[in-house]
Amino acid sequence: MKELQGRTLYFPEMDYAGARTLAAAFRSQGISSDVVPPSDAHSNALGGKCTSGDECYPTRVTLGDFLSILDKGIAKPENAAFFMAKAGGPCRFGQYAEFFRKTLDGLGYKDVPVFSLTSDNAYGGFGIGFQLTAWRGIVASDILRKLLLMTRPYEQNFGDTDAVFRKSVDEVCRVLEKPAKSLKLQRKELAACLKVARERFNNIPVHKKGSFPLIGFVGEIFCRLNTFSNEDIVRKFEQHGAEGWLVGISEWILYTNADEIRRLTSEGKRFTKKYLNAVIKRYILTREEHALLRPFKKEFVGREECSVNDLLKLSLPYLPWYGSLGEMTLSAAGAIYMQKKGASGIVNISSFACMNEIVSEAVFPKISGDLGNFPMKVFYFEGTQQNLDRDIEIFLELARNYKKIRQ
Repeated sequence: MKELQGRTLYFPEMDYAGARTLAAAFRSQGISSDVVPPSDAHSNALGGKCTSGDECYPTRVTLGDFLSILDKGIAKPENAAFFMAKAGGPCRFGQYAEFFRKTLDGLGYKDVPVFSLTSDNAYGGFGIGFQLTAWRGIVASDILRKLLLMTRPYEQNFGDTDAVFRKSVDEVCRVLEKPAKSLKLQRKELAACLKVARERFNNIPVHKKGSFPLIGFVGEIFCRLNTFSNEDIVRKFEQHGAEGWLVGISEWILYTNADEIRRLTSEGKRFTKKYLNAVIKRYILTREEHALLRPFKKEFVGREECSVNDLLKLSLPYLPWYGSLGEMTLSAAGAIYMQKKGASGIVNISSFACMNEIVSEAVFPKISGDLGNFPMKVFYFEGTQQNLDRDIEIFLELARNYKKIRQ
């Protein structure tokens, strides 16, 4: 892409592993790419100056991270570009890229590109090789995060699991960033890299795994994955004696594909090129995901992710998938699925005033009652420091009691 030549493309850190693997996929195409530095009070203040408070909290965080790069001189305007995805539908996320463009223009950064990948721009002109590399990176990041959260609460030596996680992410990125001579060979190398990571995680000295109550974490995708936004709430739960199960990124990609197929079907467009492409995409996505997950079948017993079609069926009595679209459906259905797999409680992580999660919260009392007073709680975040310890301990007491009654 001409607009990226001579520039470094910076990615917001929605989550540690996912952002880095996506940047690595872009490097495989010869594009200089990196992840924004960790968010801090300075970057958050910069974002706050350019937002009114009516926007979603992730708007302030991501915009502040981008502006901090320019403000601190990490990159000159003529050498920087910012990545921001686009999406349709009612969620305000679809307006981020346009809002960032307008803000940068107003601050005098008219020449700094805001780059997006959409079907409208033919995904930046990148071919199937890039798309496969990016998807494999997303699946790999979800696998490593799952290994992290299944191990870290029980580690005997503080910091061992985080160190193994970061090293494994770096090694996965080294595989992905190499221009792929063969996509088949790339998948083989990535699978081998993940197997090495699995052995490292398995060799970490731990106390008895599974002794803590399992808490599922659902909610708005950025806030639940970005540790700065949610004040590292999963780690805080671990410190109080819990194991977390955090929904990853791949679920959303698979959901958007399933929703496209649903929409085209309802519009009577089953015999069109768009429908055929969507079905082929579904086949490729699931094939690649299953290939990378296969070696972890033993490790992930009880932590298997639910297929999107099954999730939509679970949501039907509460938020019908044909009318309630997006994360509200996935959060409600994910809570039910995790309870069936042994979770003792569900935490919904949301940015303040997120429409999707307000809707899902409205049906939580009904879901909780139908599941035998299953503990469910929403934590809202909007940038003010909170003392979460009290609420976490109260919730975990409910979860421990639920686990005892269930057993």
